[in-house]
Amino acid sequence: MHARVLRYFDEVVRRGSIRRAAEHLHVAPTAINRQILELEAELGAPLFDRIQQRLHLTPLGEAVLAHVRQTLREHQGLLARVAEIKGARRGMVTIATTSGLAGALMPSLVHDFRQHQPGIVVRVADLPVDGIVKAVEQGDADLGLGYDLPEVAAFRVVASREWSIGAVVAPGHPLAAQASATLAECAGYPLILPAPSLSIRALVDDGFARQSTAVVPIVESTSVVLIQRLVATGAGVALLNPLDVMEERARGAVVFVPLRDDDLQRQTLRLVARAHSPLTPAASLMADAMADTLQALSR
Repeated sequence: MHARVLRYFDEVVRRGSIRRAAEHLHVAPTAINRQILELEAELGAPLFDRIQQRLHLTPLGEAVLAHVRQTLREHQGLLARVAEIKGARRGMVTIATTSGLAGALMPSLVHDFRQHQPGIVVRVADLPVDGIVKAVEQGDADLGLGYDLPEVAAFRVVASREWSIGAVVAPGHPLAAQASATLAECAGYPLILPAPSLSIRALVDDGFARQSTAVVPIVESTSVVLIQRLVATGAGVALLNPLDVMEERARGAVVFVPLRDDDLQRQTLRLVARAHSPLTPAASLMADAMADTLQALSR
């Protein structure tokens, strides 16, 4: 199967139609249609059911799609290895992560990585946890980074670190002068909390529930950036982990105060890859850099 028809078939499935695939690939729709028809003729069966001008994969089409995507991944890996053998550190790596990590951890990490590997293109996809899982499983991302990612057979864990939750306050806040704090102390101030859809919120709620403390936040948000900025204005106390506010702490915009509650669970940050697919050289270099960074930050 020729590389061109593999790309055409993959894009038709991703875009849902020959016309949209043609627009994305900047080729004529007739060229894509001809390649698909020739492939169907070669296999002796249709790859798509054409129902009301929409394309739906047949059972054979599903099998061919799995083969096509595996072949394209292996081809990309081969090209990266050829480049590395020739002495050029080139290639592309795609990382699927959450919006909070994309805004907090990844900027400095990507910058440092690019300083050492200028020939490697880095793509960062901002996704919810289920989107990270899907992207890694389907090969749309080389690496996935997120808190409390599910342990599934399709993954292998490249690196894992636990992070304690703490109080995040403005520099002039009364808690800022303390070496540590408790959830009960935090509950005495207006609380700005991550939204219930974020994994850290379940840990915070569980911590308050264990102490039979009822709290009503003044603000809830899925945006860690919004939470950080509200805290910096003195609007209240947030409960986050140190990575969430790494840049703001470095600038002196906020203060992180560790919590000393023994029954408060930690967040587990995992870097994962596909279990049975070797990383490309570019992705392997990025995985090493990310693992080293997480280890250094957790000291």
